[in-house]
Formats: sequence, C-alpha cells, structure tokens
Amino acid sequence: MEIIDKKELAPGIVQFLVDAPLIAKKAEPGHFIILRHKENGERIPLTIADFDREQGTITLVCQGIGKSTKEINQMKKGDAFLDLLGPLGTPYPINKLGTVICVAGGLGVAPLYPKAKALHQAGNRVLSLIGAQRKEMLIMTEEMAAVSDEVRYSTDDGSFGHHGFVTALLQQALSEEKVSEIVAVGPVPMMAATVKVAKEFNVPIVVSLNALMIDGTGMCGGCRVTVGGKTKFCCVDGPAFDGALVNFEELLLRQRYYHEQEKEACHRCRLEEAGK
Repeated sequence: MEIIDKKELAPGIVQFLVDAPLIAKKAEPGHFIILRHKENGERIPLTIADFDREQGTITLVCQGIGKSTKEINQMKKGDAFLDLLGPLGTPYPINKLGTVICVAGGLGVAPLYPKAKALHQAGNRVLSLIGAQRKEMLIMTEEMAAVSDEVRYSTDDGSFGHHGFVTALLQQALSEEKVSEIVAVGPVPMMAATVKVAKEFNVPIVVSLNALMIDGTGMCGGCRVTVGGKTKFCCVDGPAFDGALVNFEELLLRQRYYHEQEKEACHRCRLEEAGK
C-alpha cells in the first residue's frame, strides 16, 4: 500500500495519504484499519480519517508515541506499508438529528472528522469543540472548519482559545441551545469527563473507544470493554458506543496494562537510535 503523500500536522503527528482502492470503496465514518509497516512490525489500529472512493485513497493520522508508531512516522512518500486490513468496525450511523456537538481531544480530531463531515452533509447543524494541550498540537483545523457551522477551541495552557479543558466549552454550549446528540473522541479521561457533562444535561452521547487491539476481528478478546453491564469488543461491536453505558474506570485500567512493556520498548528504541 503506497504512501502517495505525507505531511506533519503537529510535532510527532503525521498524516498519510495511502493508495488503498479496495478499502476506500467500502469505507464509512467510524471505520478503522490495522496496519503493519514491516514484516516484524506491530499491528497498529488507525482510524480512517478520510477516504476518496474515486481516487481510491484513504487518509491515516499517526502519532509517534511507541517504537512502531515512531517508525511508521519516519516512512516517506513513495514507501509502502506491508499490509492494511480493513475497513474494520461498525460504522457510526449518520442521521439528520438537528444540532450535533462534535467534541475532540488531541488526536481525536482525526477520527471525529469523517463523522462531522457526514453529519454536516446530512443537513445537521454541527458545532465542533476541539481541545489540545497547546496551540501547536491542534490538528486539521481547516478541515473541521469546512464541515462545521461553528468551531470553538480550548488549550490546556491557554495559548489558543479557551484556557482550560474542552469540557468547559461543552458545558457552555449545552447551556446555550438545544442539542440532539454529542459525539466525543479523544483520550479516555477526556471522554469520561465529557460523558459526565452530557449526563448532567441529559443529552445522548456517542464515544469512540480506543481499547487495545490485536487481530481486529473479535477473536483475541483484547479490546473487550463493558458497556451497559455487558462485554463488548471494540473491533466488531464498536468503536462507537453509547457513552453513558461505558465503564470508563475498567477501560482506563486496561489501557495501562502494558505500560511497563511499552516503557521498555521505548527505552530499547532510544538505545538503538543512539547506536548503543
């Protein structure tokens, strides 16, 4: 799968335009792929951030955090991923609801964009609330503006927009107007906080969960989450779920399960880069 174009969106965050006509033909908002960049590489799940059926391309956004994602982000235009599996997951249902608030935290803008785009095309009023640690970490601002009726920003350090968390913007928006649904994508603590605000205002909320995945087809059980007291698999039942029913405490614990192994892998990577 050839990389047709590549650009850096923010420090450590890279966007790839990939030639993948079979995936582009079937892709819908909410779908994801599993990528392997080399023979002994990890299987990395990435949301399809955009797709073009006519051109046969998909857009992927990758943040270099661990060894494999840093290696992926070092790939260049003209390079090719070893394989892509997808589209995977259950698409987010697109309906004409009225006013929909799309909330993104950090890299969550990438998976949120195709949902906001489809909601806008379906005739909804889309209010997008985007948060990041600092101004330089805000990504896809032009793309989100093009599919939103209004965009509001927040940064943790106050370098752009509201000084504070994106949940403060959500509280303000919900107090100002009638909202039919909230769609939230971002780090687990951010989504949990967003769900808490949605419950206070009694507004339905859909979240996109980023549980640990291996095979992406429901066989390994690694991405299991508890939703409404029942076990669900993010890869086949999601990744979109009713946020009010998600057990976020359990999800957060599972996300930290391989923390020590990830630290060790990053340490080995640094030693390799230093030539030791």
